[in-house]
This record gives sequence, C-alpha cells and structure tokens, in this order.
Amino acid sequence: MAIDEDKIKKIILSGHPLAISTSTLPRELDTYIEPVLTIILTLAGQEKLKNHIVYCVQELVENAKKANSKRVYFLEQGLDITNPDDYRNGMEFFKDITFGNVAHFLQKQREMGLYIKLVIQVRDNVMNIEVHNNAAVTRTELIRIHDRLVRARQFNSLEEALSQVLDDSEGAGLGLLILMLMLKKIGLNDDFFSIRNNNNETIAQMTVPFDKIKVENVSALSSAVVNNVNSLPQFSENIMKIQELLAQKDAEIADVARQISIDPALTADLLKVVNSAQYMLNNRVSSILDAVKMIGIQGIKNLLFSYGAQQILGTETTEKKQLWQHSYITAFYTYSLVKNFNRDSGLLDDAYVCGMLHDMGKIIFTSIHPELLENIKRFCVERNISVSAVEDLSVGMNHAEIGALIAEKWNFPENLIAAIRYHHNPSGTLESHRFLVDCVYLANMLSEYENENVTFDQFDSSSLTTFSITNKKQLDVLLERLSEGFKKEFKQ
Repeated sequence: MAIDEDKIKKIILSGHPLAISTSTLPRELDTYIEPVLTIILTLAGQEKLKNHIVYCVQELVENAKKANSKRVYFLEQGLDITNPDDYRNGMEFFKDITFGNVAHFLQKQREMGLYIKLVIQVRDNVMNIEVHNNAAVTRTELIRIHDRLVRARQFNSLEEALSQVLDDSEGAGLGLLILMLMLKKIGLNDDFFSIRNNNNETIAQMTVPFDKIKVENVSALSSAVVNNVNSLPQFSENIMKIQELLAQKDAEIADVARQISIDPALTADLLKVVNSAQYMLNNRVSSILDAVKMIGIQGIKNLLFSYGAQQILGTETTEKKQLWQHSYITAFYTYSLVKNFNRDSGLLDDAYVCGMLHDMGKIIFTSIHPELLENIKRFCVERNISVSAVEDLSVGMNHAEIGALIAEKWNFPENLIAAIRYHHNPSGTLESHRFLVDCVYLANMLSEYENENVTFDQFDSSSLTTFSITNKKQLDVLLERLSEGFKKEFKQ
C-alpha cells in the first residue's frame, strides 16, 4: 500500500482524524501502520514514542482481527458466543482451527460484513487512537480483559509477566499485558486505555497525552504569536463608534443606520445580508434604516465582527481569497444547519458569523510579516522549542487556539470565541455552546468532504448523532441540499 505522506500530514495538522478501514486487515496493512505512525509522531516531535505506540496499535488491531474471526468460528461451530459455557468450549480449539485456515475465515468475515477501522487523531497535544470492529464485545470477554488489566498492574517488566503461569487459551493474554507495560514505560497507566461497546461496535481506545514540556511549549508559542501580532490593529474608528451605539440601552436605530452609512463597504455588506435568501423577502431592501430594522441589534453586532475582521485581515492574496471562500461556504452551511435542526431562532443570529470566522487563525498567519516571524523564531530559540513548530502552527496544528486568542483580544462574545476555538473539537466546549459549535464543526467538515479532503470515517460520531446522521448516504444527501442552496444563493 502506497504511503501518501503529504495527505497524512495535512489530515493530522488540520486536527481531523485519520481513518484506515479494512474487512480483513491483510498483512500489507500491518506493515502500513508503522510508517503512518512514524509520520504522525515525527510531526508531533514525539519520535521517541514510536516503538511503544507502534506495538500497542498493532496489538489492538490484531485483537480486533481475532474478535471478528471468533464471530465466524462460533457461528460455524453452532455455539453461542454470549453463553459462558459455549464460550469456554469453543475457545478450546479456536486457535488450532482458525490459524490453520486463515483464508477461509477472512473470506467469511468479508461475507458477513465484518470490518476493522483504525482511527488516529492528534488534538490539543493529545494523541487519541481507536480501533473499531463491528463485533460487540461480550460480557465474558470483558471479564477476561478486566482480569488481564488487573494482572498487568502487578508487573513492572516483561520478565515478571513471563514468569507467571498464564492461561494459554487465547495467547495467554500476553499481548495485552505487554501493551500495558508499554504504556507504563511511557508514564501512563490503565486509565489511558479502555474497551467499550458502542452501537454494536467494540472500540479499544488508547489516549496518549504528550509530555508536559511539549504542551507548555505549544501553549507558550500560541501566546507568543498573539502577543506579537502588532500588525493586527483594533477595529476601525467607525466600527468602534457603531459598537458603542449598540452598547447603549437607549440606542436609536436611526443613529445606528446613520453611522453605518458613513462606510460604503459596510453599507453594501449590510444590504447584501438583508437581501439574501435567509430573510426570504418579496422585495429588495435598499434603505439602510429598513435594513437595520430587519437585521436587528444582534445581527448588526455580528455583521461588525465579520466585516471588521475581513477589513483588518484583508482579502488581497490568492491564499486569503481561498480561505475566505471556504469561510463563506462554512458560514452558509452553519446557518442552514441551525435553521433546520434547532427551534431556537436566537441561535440564527450567531450562526453565520461563527461559520464565517471559524478559520480566523489560519487567515491571521497569512497576515504575519517577516519581522514577526523572526520574533517568533527567536522566542523558540530562547525556550528551546523546535522552530518547525512554527510551521506546524502556520499550516493548522494550533490555528484554532490562536484564532480564539485573537478573538478574545478583540472582545468577541463567548459563543463566537468557542466556535473558533473548538471547531475541530466540539466535545471540548461548554454544553451551552455545544450545538452551535457542532454546527460549525459539521459545516467545516462538509466543506472539506465536498472537496474530498476528508472521508466519512473522519467525522466525529458524537457530532453526527446531533444531526441524526448514522451513515454516509444520509451525509451525502445533507451535503447535496446545502451545496445546492449555497450555489443558488451566490448564483455559482
């Protein structure tokens, strides 16, 4: 299997999960795992973890393969895998029969639709590894797994484990013992490993938080970027005046409209928004006063955030134009998702601007001047941080955090900051912001999916559940409707 290193880097740096699926897990895929993990760990500056992580992942994948083989074997033997007696009797000859006829059992797995999926994601300096297989783990199996985890706590080395008398019916569970010892060697315990059932899938999960120095460095580097972005000023004087008017309890709509009319570009943006499909007007609005009344105070506030950010960050380069185009699509998709999946009309006011500014951190990097880059590199040298970390940030590793820090600097509201900070990690936000962040997340992913940058397997399952999406076909139908709506709105 060919390794597309650039594609792997792009997926990991964007914060998206990398998913590898197979119905049989051929030997070629076993060998595929190591170079993929090497690329990811090198990208994260964690090459020293390679041997430990590679072993653990290969062990989990092998266990998933074995679990699928067991389902075929028990079915052919006429045994109930959920019955403890049948399980004990079946496992007596499981290894001899299946290992002697691997091709047969792999073919049967294909016919039964059994699969194995490896998902790897690096987010917030934590590597999350999941191995899925669609054979739900039984109570008997869970008891055996728990027993092995308890045994693993007793050992400090492989030699200690090998010296014990272990049950040999399933490879003595030695693989899981070694896995736990591998985790122990890198400073982790069984709290960072779990096996669970989820919608008829068994999911083995391993969480690897990178060392604290790495976390502190990336956090410090993010702050250094924000503190050094002197080239990004506050909003223009006119926007500040409009914001002051809106902050007054007795604000007059006419005064707000008059102040907006001073800025021709802002006026054009306002009329464009009011006359868009979202307001479904019979006649076009040309009066600034009528437009302000139509969009409302919150709508004007959000328009100022979007317009002000674009005014400062600019749209002059090809790269910026592409980023803003992606933002327009994400904004439209976000608005449409909120409108169709939530009855709280109040969220509609915030939906578009959250989608519009979600990638502000990426756009900021296109505005960085050479002298700022030198300041950041100097900071890296002083703190003994790899200068390559700057490159990681600039192409996406930490752009969400940087965008959120800038949003805080510009006094954006909490829900907008949350949408920027957590648009790759919706589960990290507060519950009060979760639905809106889920909408931004899905809108952003749909835009990437439309451009074939991600696959269905890379979507966050908990976010898909919010929209009652359980399969690829449902996602494709949703995307088709949103895409048609966007093309109609912008007449593409």
